[in-house]
Amino acid sequence: MNGTGLSAGVLRDRLWQAVIEGGEYDAVDAVRAGLDAGWQEEDLLLDVVAAVQERIGAEWAADRITVAQEHAATAINERVIAALAHRPAARPSALHRGRVTVTCVDGEWHAFPARLVAEVLRLRGWRVDYLGAQTPTPQLVAHQHHTNSDAVLLSGSIPTHLPAAHAAITACQAVGVPVLAGGRAFGEDGRWARALGADGWAPDARGAAAALEAGLPRPTAVRDAVDDLPHLSDQEYTTVVRSRSRLVKHVLVELESRFPAMRGYNDAQRERTAEDLVHIMDFLATALYLDDAEVFTQFLGWTAEVLTARGVPVTSLVTGLDILAEQLHEFPRGLRLVRQGAAALRVRAADAVVPGSTG
Repeated sequence: MNGTGLSAGVLRDRLWQAVIEGGEYDAVDAVRAGLDAGWQEEDLLLDVVAAVQERIGAEWAADRITVAQEHAATAINERVIAALAHRPAARPSALHRGRVTVTCVDGEWHAFPARLVAEVLRLRGWRVDYLGAQTPTPQLVAHQHHTNSDAVLLSGSIPTHLPAAHAAITACQAVGVPVLAGGRAFGEDGRWARALGADGWAPDARGAAAALEAGLPRPTAVRDAVDDLPHLSDQEYTTVVRSRSRLVKHVLVELESRFPAMRGYNDAQRERTAEDLVHIMDFLATALYLDDAEVFTQFLGWTAEVLTARGVPVTSLVTGLDILAEQLHEFPRGLRLVRQGAAALRVRAADAVVPGSTG
């Protein structure tokens, strides 16, 4: 319980009901009720608003709300943040701890986590330049020349943007600005932030504030991508990226004959299948970039859950991976990743066929 009568659960339920019904004013009223009950702005942002946003994403992934509902609910949640941040009582102190840049990786359009971080840091007395979603790395670096930030806080939600994140990290460090990475893209424990040479990693906004308060040293060395990831010298990542369109088309054609149910797909289902294959190729490329199977197998597990929610058997995904493996005989790392992913999904499919089996 925080405050004098409204628990986090009650506030979350009120906010969820408002955003899912499109009630912008009701949503703002819900968080204002929290303020009236004694909640602090930071706690409302992170323990209520952020939690509801997590639920929005989970409901979409489970196919219980549409893309349109997800977008509308997220937009209302963003306006709730603005309503909290722009209250006169929430105006930060004139005394600043320092100046930081909060931004998303180039290509990353999930800006909500970065916005939460920016608002929490402002509440704690930092001057924040919030650049939002999909910031091109050259523009991010140009901003550093203009502001000389104490740090760049780089947010990423989707692992396929990690190669772009790596470019941003090394570019900022090259001009003497440390980079604190955060977001799901960098792994639950920050393992991929460390692999890419980031100066720090934070699991959430509170962690980011703590890392800044502890201090990030200014970088002095200039590095290339292969300095952090020497396996990139084999060119598998580059070649697979360049071959993506050809490989996706080949798998689509072969699926017609090997997965008979696909012959009855309508145009929308075929388009969705093609999109799924593009995502699979993107995650495979990212796993090659990092030389880490987990980024690929985690995505395959998530995809299997989404397909199951759509009523599509996991065996269709396994078949697609088998077809893809046939095309990767000249790419030993890529072939190993695809075979490993297919094997894990076969186990998953077998468990689904015989639930609760004791052998």
